[in-house]
Amino acid sequence: MIRATVDRAFAPTRGVLAEAGEMVILTGRTIVSAVRPPYAYGAELAAQFMFALRLCWLPLLIATVAFGYEAPGLQAANFLVLFGALDRLGGFFVLASIREFAPFVDAIVLAGVAGTAITADLGARRIREELDALEVLGVDPVKSLVVPRFLALMLVTGLFDIYALVFGVFGGVLATLVNNEPLGPFWATFFNNATTTDLWGSVVKTTLFGAIIAVVCCYKGMTASGGAEGVGRAVNQAVVITFLAIFAFNYVFTQVLLATHPALTTIVK
Repeated sequence: MIRATVDRAFAPTRGVLAEAGEMVILTGRTIVSAVRPPYAYGAELAAQFMFALRLCWLPLLIATVAFGYEAPGLQAANFLVLFGALDRLGGFFVLASIREFAPFVDAIVLAGVAGTAITADLGARRIREELDALEVLGVDPVKSLVVPRFLALMLVTGLFDIYALVFGVFGGVLATLVNNEPLGPFWATFFNNATTTDLWGSVVKTTLFGAIIAVVCCYKGMTASGGAEGVGRAVNQAVVITFLAIFAFNYVFTQVLLATHPALTTIVK
């Protein structure tokens, strides 16, 4: 009786750990399959890259401008105006937009748009037993389906990060203009604080975000069960797990980056 109760209590934890382990195994298989010849996934990689590009560019543009203008833009500007230091808004945008907001918005849009589409597509294939048919024919689903999506999302998230940075900073420009301030001090403090480490750290982080999105969404799609309802459930779970994984990874990555580059913690006037 006691053992049964304990087993029921710890069943969710075991399930989470089992899924996490299977995702790690899928990541390893994907990386090995990506570097091991033959490289027959080029056409599918290009198709998935263009698919994500076509779906996400407009939502990302709107989201980055809105976030950049509202959260670090207007809110920080209203605070800095109290101290007569609105010219410091540019330096703040290095911390807010380049290091955090732009990568997060990039990852959230890619996960919510492209990631869910990947989960639904692979989930439907699993329900229709197409993945089983591929295995019977001797075709590795990881090589033919997961690898191109994995590489495509890594590429597109890294590229979209630059896109998000540009339009996120544009939100700060709008906030400065709304407060009837010249743009010279904004750009001066922005470039005084921005470094190449900020840029490559942001791009590398979002590229790894893309890998997380791809692995989680592909895994949930390929393990979907229970018909159309099961596919919908897999899509919901993929989004939630992806967001949690991104938040956790961002914390670790940021701590490591700041520990290895302590100069980033100093704000230049």
